[in-house]
Amino acid sequence: MIELTGSSLNLAQMNDIIYKEIGVSLNDEALERVNKSRAAVEKIVSEDRTVYGINTGFGKFSDVKIDEKDTKALQLHLIRSHSCGVGEAFPENVSRAMVVLRLNALLKGFSGIRAEVLERFAYMVNNRIHPVIPQQGSLGASGDLAPLSHLALVLLGEGFVWQDGLHVLAATIWNEHGMSPIVLEAKEGLALINGTQAMTAQGVVNYLEAESLAYASEWVAAMTMEALYGITDAFHPAIHEARGYPEQVDVAARMLDWLKGSRLTTIQGEKRVQDAYSIRCIPQVHGASWQVLGYVKEKLEIEMNAATDNPLIFDDGDTVVSGGNFHGQPIAFAMDFLKLGVAELASISERRIERLVNPQLNEGLPPFLSPEPGLQSGAMILQYSAASLVSENKTLAHPASVDSIPSSGNQEDHVSMGTIGARHAHAIIKNARNVLAIEALCALTGCSIRGAEQMAPKTRVKFDQLLEIVRPIEEDRIFTPDIEKLAQFLV
Repeated sequence: MIELTGSSLNLAQMNDIIYKEIGVSLNDEALERVNKSRAAVEKIVSEDRTVYGINTGFGKFSDVKIDEKDTKALQLHLIRSHSCGVGEAFPENVSRAMVVLRLNALLKGFSGIRAEVLERFAYMVNNRIHPVIPQQGSLGASGDLAPLSHLALVLLGEGFVWQDGLHVLAATIWNEHGMSPIVLEAKEGLALINGTQAMTAQGVVNYLEAESLAYASEWVAAMTMEALYGITDAFHPAIHEARGYPEQVDVAARMLDWLKGSRLTTIQGEKRVQDAYSIRCIPQVHGASWQVLGYVKEKLEIEMNAATDNPLIFDDGDTVVSGGNFHGQPIAFAMDFLKLGVAELASISERRIERLVNPQLNEGLPPFLSPEPGLQSGAMILQYSAASLVSENKTLAHPASVDSIPSSGNQEDHVSMGTIGARHAHAIIKNARNVLAIEALCALTGCSIRGAEQMAPKTRVKFDQLLEIVRPIEEDRIFTPDIEKLAQFLV
């Protein structure tokens, strides 16, 4: 079990929760804060104080006073009316992350929600009850209103949850578990949907996948270097220390480690004086992508533990302040930045693929790695596919965060579009993984031709692992299954 406190959740723990299905528990001190905050809301209702979202309408309706007898109906109407997401559902791992992140944010004790609701969230995580949440429909300010409303619907026994890859009515699931749906009290609907947890959940999954892919890109590039008799002098520590970027230094050191003991790599002047940039500048380019990952990690771990509700309740209810912590701009920027970092991993990979298949550049390997040039095309169209994916990434990398469309009668007149950025970032990661899968297949073939027995011990391990998944290009075949298998291996 991972204990949630509202302030200490990190990406390593999220990895365990999402991919290893570790359960969660709720910190006692956090629950005390939650109970105090809830008592403050109940006091506000009993005193008939006018506070946004408790006894007023929402957005442009914030000036409309709601009678005490209607406060429950207000929350129910809120969730139903805001559940208007469209498009394909978020993957189940993103839905799971979303539940955890919303739970963790509410545990901070600034939102006035009952502990009973949070305990139900924990039950959902621990019993794999994951809401079906449409991906499209969030502006990324006032929170991820539409996605989080679909999440909240499940608590109410409405909407759908994932079960064995299918969408099952939430009411059916609660019945199977012998539990009743939650009936929302004052402010609880607003507390559930004001937040950035959709973009942040997708962002967490993006980061974890991108980090794994960035490490994989290094050993794939190392195999390509061996297939092309690459020059290792370019990774000399002095070069990278002279520039001073720690990430660049680290990539160079890892590349030397992968290639240690190789009899296929060369030194400058042995075959040529220097390599092309896609080989020689691996530490500089990959290192810059690692800088991006570092930035994204920092912002995600702040946001994962942030209070993003509105209004927020302080001083046992004496201070209730409407603000804008739901605005997703920090994560919108981070996701747009992540798109650039991952797109460049794919871009430089595609250039290495070109060097592997181009007979003018591949140091004597068969043209297009074809077993029978002319009769068989070999890897010719593999490079086309990689080029197409890289080009598509260029359009996806357009920043979502520079766009804004006013909403709610111009009350909400600047929004982040952060959830769009997060979704596009995931598409870029998927494309980049396929590009690197193509490079891995080409590098596997090149090293097979050169002689795997001459490879470095560490890259030879990867070579053998790849051989368990696919064959080198020994004859023309349908390559799509190979790409899919290798992409899965790179996850």
